[in-house]
Amino acid sequence: MSQPPVDGRDPRRYHNPGAEGMKPVLPLDLSRIQTVDDLVRAMSQASFGARRLGEAAEVLEAMVKDPECFTVLTLSGAMTVAKMGLVICEMIERGYVNAIISTGALMTHGVVENSGGHHFKCDPYNDDAALYAKGYNRVYDTIEPESNLDQAADLVVQVLSRSDLPPVLSSHFLTRAIGEHICATQPEARGPLTSAYRHGVPIVIPALTDSEMGLDLAVHNHRLRHEGRPALEYNPFIDLEYYTGLTRGAKRLGIFTIGGGVPRNYAQQVGPYFEILGHRMHTPPAQVRFQYGVRICPEPEHLGGLSGCTYREGISWGKFVPPAAGGRYAEVFADATIAWPLIVKAVMERYATKATL
Repeated sequence: MSQPPVDGRDPRRYHNPGAEGMKPVLPLDLSRIQTVDDLVRAMSQASFGARRLGEAAEVLEAMVKDPECFTVLTLSGAMTVAKMGLVICEMIERGYVNAIISTGALMTHGVVENSGGHHFKCDPYNDDAALYAKGYNRVYDTIEPESNLDQAADLVVQVLSRSDLPPVLSSHFLTRAIGEHICATQPEARGPLTSAYRHGVPIVIPALTDSEMGLDLAVHNHRLRHEGRPALEYNPFIDLEYYTGLTRGAKRLGIFTIGGGVPRNYAQQVGPYFEILGHRMHTPPAQVRFQYGVRICPEPEHLGGLSGCTYREGISWGKFVPPAAGGRYAEVFADATIAWPLIVKAVMERYATKATL
């Protein structure tokens, strides 16, 4: 163990942080903040979660400013029940995203809103057995009445009863058809599926059967078989090839992720898929990597809930461009219902739409 110098002076050789390129953190001065963008920019100059949130807005801004970036929005969690559906609409309508990978439940709850249904506040400590008896499905502190899901199912069945269905269904066909149906029957409706339909943004649901929408398809097929008619066929690999086809031709890729789950990993796996396809088919592999990424999820990586790994880990899988080669990423450990609107609104205040850049 080294001994302190006799004269008591610190033996270290002090360096100048500024001379080494370090930037000082700055006080968040609320007296000088007038807009959400002001706030988020100031947060980027602070520390901890505030800086991560501010940096996430900078990465989203970079995606929006890049005319050759194809951006994928991945969605998990009950974001439409949590009333974040119009945030999705803003991102679609302003050209911030080019494709969406989502859970089926999230899109089903969006159909509920488009069908005129409402969600309701609820004390999360209520008796859940009593809620069930009343037909109230609880999502943390919010209620989804079962009657809403019946109404949404009626709408889905109307789409599934069309005479012009393809021989084999896929989720991106189904979500587009539902969006088209809502737009035709409720022209003023605004929700994720209607905005996506109007702006040509495809929505893929990789785990469709894990949702009310998937169960609606299953029940409809039971009904068809009971009536002596053939059931509708569904093949998720149609979605896989459709989505990978979208990403393959992009100059640069960006990903904006809410939570983890299947949507996140499904979106990110295009790089490994093209690599193993080329390797095992003995053809030149297409190198597809995400250059930009924003993730909002409170889950720490060691619990395994991120599903699809951190961006740093994803580099080892061939999913992301390393920062040294130009990759830009931000990971925000926060509740998406708090961080997501702030990030998107800040960028909205910087730029109206991607098309105007």
